[in-house]
Amino acid sequence: MAVLADAQAPDEVVLHLDAMLRAAVRSEGLDPQHEVAAVRRLAGALVREHDERSLTGMVAPIGDPDALVAELVARVAGFGPLQPLLDDPSVEEIWINSSDRVFCARNGRHELTNIVLTDAEVAELVERMLKTTGRRIDLAQPFVDAMLPAGHRLHVVLEGISRGFSAVNIRKFVVRAARLGELVDLGSMPPEAAAFLEASVRAGLNILVAGGTQSGKTTLLNCLAAAIPGSERVISAEEVFEIRFPHPDWVAMQTRQEGLEGTGEIRLRDLVKESLRMRPSRIIVGEVRAEECLDLLLALNSGLPGMCTIHANSAREALTKVCTLPLLAGENISARFVVPTVAASIDLVVHLGIDARGARRVNEIVAVPGRIENDLIETEPVFESVDGRLRRGIGVPPRLENFQRVGIDPLRLLNAGG
Repeated sequence: MAVLADAQAPDEVVLHLDAMLRAAVRSEGLDPQHEVAAVRRLAGALVREHDERSLTGMVAPIGDPDALVAELVARVAGFGPLQPLLDDPSVEEIWINSSDRVFCARNGRHELTNIVLTDAEVAELVERMLKTTGRRIDLAQPFVDAMLPAGHRLHVVLEGISRGFSAVNIRKFVVRAARLGELVDLGSMPPEAAAFLEASVRAGLNILVAGGTQSGKTTLLNCLAAAIPGSERVISAEEVFEIRFPHPDWVAMQTRQEGLEGTGEIRLRDLVKESLRMRPSRIIVGEVRAEECLDLLLALNSGLPGMCTIHANSAREALTKVCTLPLLAGENISARFVVPTVAASIDLVVHLGIDARGARRVNEIVAVPGRIENDLIETEPVFESVDGRLRRGIGVPPRLENFQRVGIDPLRLLNAGG
């Protein structure tokens, strides 16, 4: 043993302790993904023992015991070389373009990291991540969307669909705001806009949150949902669990991919239909992308308040997209039915964007009064961006009687500046 230890290089020390830690984890019957503290305890004991033995010259010394413990825990209980990025609160997203090109995003800006992996390490990381989610990826199902234990969203495209490598994206769940007031503190919107949106939620208006990728749509949706009165029952439906807000009466549902036998798939459209049978006071859909938009519109048009997100470049384009997606539900669905339904169902559109410095901001809040002119849904700007700042527009919110029912005068609120 001494002869072997004398020849140990630092990398060999890590590999040796990694093997010992895995053996100890198996011996104690631990689940490393859910019992991280126990894994850290075992790693600390192994490193201390190794450090003490290094004083005798039997094994190579350790330069930084704490760093070695962290690396061992990342290897066994975490996600290896990616774990420091996952632990870094300033990192918003991580993606692997190839084994030697690992990128991350900080404050809306992309940067190439110094992490270099092997193809085998990438495959092992993907397998370990999916093991914690219960979802799978294979030749028959080359795409996967899943939620990691910490709430981060994982998306993988298998090699063969992506050229030369498996493309991996990890969108971190970074809690920067849980309520609308906290978005004001972050500079995403002025206080009068936050006060208006909170009043609109309490009044039961139907709100569509629009924007590009990583513009903060889900964060705003969570903040809006946090303003829902606790006396109401909330049902949410999404592809993977991303919506998080405090509420005493809330049921969250997510989709499910089909099994190995090709059955068992639960689509977002199924969840929207199912939610209507669960006595909801509100319905929230994480993001509409396809024909489930029709089912959501039908629910909103029946008097059930709700909110959802959608990818769009402006409030106007968001409404156009909401008018288009229901047509995917079948040939018997026509624009003559959809357009007036959208005009009657959507009350507010909030559009978000990312400025040149990478900051997420509300660009406009548009009211939909329900009128149609030449097959075009009319809108009124309640708040609009002027010289880079969100200012009060000329528009007024629809359904003033809803505000009055909960004791709010929206015009006075808007004219008083919050």
